[in-house]
Amino acid sequence: MTFRVLVINDDAFELATLSAALRLHTINVVGEANNLAVAENLFRSLQPEVLVIDIQFDGQEAITLVKKLRKLNPALGIVFTTACPDLRLLGITTKDVPLGSQMILKKSISNLEVIADSIRNSISIAESKNPVAWVDSHGSPHENAFASVLGAMTDTQIETLRLVATGLSNAEIGRVRFVSEKSVEQIVARIAGHFAIAPDRTRNLRVLIAGHYYKWIGAPRH
Repeated sequence: MTFRVLVINDDAFELATLSAALRLHTINVVGEANNLAVAENLFRSLQPEVLVIDIQFDGQEAITLVKKLRKLNPALGIVFTTACPDLRLLGITTKDVPLGSQMILKKSISNLEVIADSIRNSISIAESKNPVAWVDSHGSPHENAFASVLGAMTDTQIETLRLVATGLSNAEIGRVRFVSEKSVEQIVARIAGHFAIAPDRTRNLRVLIAGHYYKWIGAPRH
């Protein structure tokens, strides 16, 4: 059975190449959207059965959009793509993601058939009570498929890492998290330890930590 698929991505190159590749895999891509307004209009007019959407779409509005569309169609299949192996880095928790969603890490997929299979399977699990399932490179949900150094970091460390990457000082982070500046310093030191960043007076620790953050979220590196 061929399902009607709407592809949503605000990166023009990814949107065009993914849509074309899916069509070559006999996936019925009925529409492509690169912003919120187009996505909602196409959803209402084309009535797709499955969404393939980048989780960082439109400034990370993907979760809000998908929840809204799921209310209109509770059986809607959802396949997220992401460059980030730990959603906490994006400020997203598992409970934020609609039940039955499938998550595909972009760099782990060498065979597009994995996405095609996820699209086909998404309908059957759309109304399940299962949390988000990460799909590995073999096309099967695997709890530990994307284990990394990030998995050893606490939620507090991840949140502090995000704040460091935005350029906040230890004092500013302390005010945001309602903890002392000294506590923040200790957390930052532990984060550096996780990334094996050795003390070096010739290098800025916060810049190095921020570099790791942007690497893990899949940001372009120039």
